[in-house]
Amino acid sequence: NDRALRHVVVGMGGKVNGIPREDGFMITVASEVMAILCLANDLEDLKNRLGEIIIGYNRSGEPVKASDLKAQGAMAALLKDAIKPNLVQTLEYTPCFIHGGPFANIAHGCNSVQATKLAMKLSDYTITEAGFGADLGAEKFMDIKCRMAGISPDAVVIVATVRALKYNGGVKKEPTLKEEK
Repeated sequence: NDRALRHVVVGMGGKVNGIPREDGFMITVASEVMAILCLANDLEDLKNRLGEIIIGYNRSGEPVKASDLKAQGAMAALLKDAIKPNLVQTLEYTPCFIHGGPFANIAHGCNSVQATKLAMKLSDYTITEAGFGADLGAEKFMDIKCRMAGISPDAVVIVATVRALKYNGGVKKEPTLKEEK
């Protein structure tokens, strides 16, 4: 676990190494680049999507994109290995692709399009997860990932508790024994 790297002190080696200050590392799933990587179909698509990142605005108020700085090629080169899905083995000894997964609160919250398409090509059936509940996860999976990937699920599994169904269905909460006294 690298949570300790979220808050670090840098620049401790004298003037040559910068000014001592507190800094930190952002986890990669909480970034626009991770979202872009997971929606890219291939390296060329990744490069084009990275070029569309708005990095600021000029004095006229017009957006400045990464492509305006000709940075998209270098950015894509840094991610040339990261774009490849990882094949792992589950505890049940079955193959599994684990690749990407930007947070649903800042992006679409799904694994990469490449991993899903590769799994669909190599297996009889593919199971993927779209987290954060049906309100965000399922909606973003259907409206963003599936549309961009050109795929549609044959089945959907929704995991829900009776308590959550009652709450969201407007059923009054039944008092517990403690509340009745």
